[in-house]
Amino acid sequence: MTHPDDSTTTHGTPAGPEATNPALPPAASFADLALPAAVLRTLSGLGVREPFPIQAATLPDALEGRDVLGRGRTGSGKTLAFGLPLLARTAGRRAEPKQPLALVLVPTRELAQQVSAALTPYAETLRLRTVTVVGGMSIGRQAAALRQGAEVVVATPGRLHDLVERNACRLGRVRITVLDEADQMCDLGFLPQVVEVLDQVAPDGQRMLFSATLDRDVDGLVRRYLHDPVVHAAEEPRGTVSTMEHHVLVVHGPDRYAVTTEIAARDGRVLMFLDTKHAVDRLTGHLRASGVHAAALHSGKSQPQRTRTLAQFRNGQVTVLVATNVAARGLHVDDLDLVVNVDPPTDPKDYVHRAGRTARAGASGRVVTLVPADLRRETSRMLADAGIEATVTKVRSGEAELSRITGARTPSGTPLDGGPAAPRPKNTHAPFRGLGTTRGTPRAAGGTSRKAGEARRLAEARQAARVRRGG
Repeated sequence: MTHPDDSTTTHGTPAGPEATNPALPPAASFADLALPAAVLRTLSGLGVREPFPIQAATLPDALEGRDVLGRGRTGSGKTLAFGLPLLARTAGRRAEPKQPLALVLVPTRELAQQVSAALTPYAETLRLRTVTVVGGMSIGRQAAALRQGAEVVVATPGRLHDLVERNACRLGRVRITVLDEADQMCDLGFLPQVVEVLDQVAPDGQRMLFSATLDRDVDGLVRRYLHDPVVHAAEEPRGTVSTMEHHVLVVHGPDRYAVTTEIAARDGRVLMFLDTKHAVDRLTGHLRASGVHAAALHSGKSQPQRTRTLAQFRNGQVTVLVATNVAARGLHVDDLDLVVNVDPPTDPKDYVHRAGRTARAGASGRVVTLVPADLRRETSRMLADAGIEATVTKVRSGEAELSRITGARTPSGTPLDGGPAAPRPKNTHAPFRGLGTTRGTPRAAGGTSRKAGEARRLAEARQAARVRRGG
């Protein structure tokens, strides 16, 4: 098992008169920590030999029961940094029906499942029962698992709120609470549910909060709910890593679909981001008609569909994952060396989180953003705000320079689903026409009217709101 390699690790206390709790020295090895022998054996059996910087810094304090504020980019090893103390300090206790003892709150279903999978071997060796509580899955089965008793719950805010409202889960006995990716939970509008949870858990329990950024909402949570926390950070300046390359490819509008398709046909996996579900589905269909093993991931897919798609992407059955921002946080795929922003993000935080899917565990990776000439200045400002220095190159489909940067090549052209081969889209009217996004175009994608495009966007907004409510 490989581990992320963070270049700098700092630890201490937050600024302010209330910060009086000095951090303990970092641990040199797992064996130096007060971890149960069974956990040490499991770590060794899984090939986890030395703690990552964030783990070495955080574990001594967390195992002592202190409140912890952890800062670090995704892929820094945060799950075990909070997971091992949570499990070790819960071991030996037994939960009553509907009354868990420890809680991990995360923003997305995918991250909840990843956290659960990472903690399960250690929970099993300590004979702790865990349940994953997310939207898109049977709420009845989740309620039944809670009735049987579970010491540890990993949950998204919306679904946990629903279970609490149904009296299927009571939080008063939760002694250890973790907020992972707290900034994204706030960005997605979950702050009221997070506050509701923190108001219900044991007031004198341990709280650990992990966040890549500390904006106003997250800072408010820290000040209100963490008691004299120690602060640990493992990150490089401005949220970037030295093993990651950033490229802006300036693409002529009518050539954009061809450039995207050739990149998708490369040898190796690639994660492509677009703004809307409609655009994701449209591009995925085009890629499969071109002979590319692509699959779509967005909030309109059921949870079983999303889980199956991610499994196929990880095992290589799917080589191109086309996604909305639902995949930008928490998704971990080993050896993913290319991320492509087919639609350039406008928010620097979105760029950083999309980019964080590659160059993980100390590996190298590239982030490529496709930009029409009229959005080049806007994209440059966004990258500057994100602290990113990118190489800018003008490219056309079929050119050697495109292949050098991305590995692009001509697709087979043999449809995968038995349909006709994909025609070359006619992108003659607007730079974004054809990929489903309407930014900067007089008409909606696919030639529909502006009114129809607005109706589609309204429907997508309503669906997003339903997803947020359901976790």
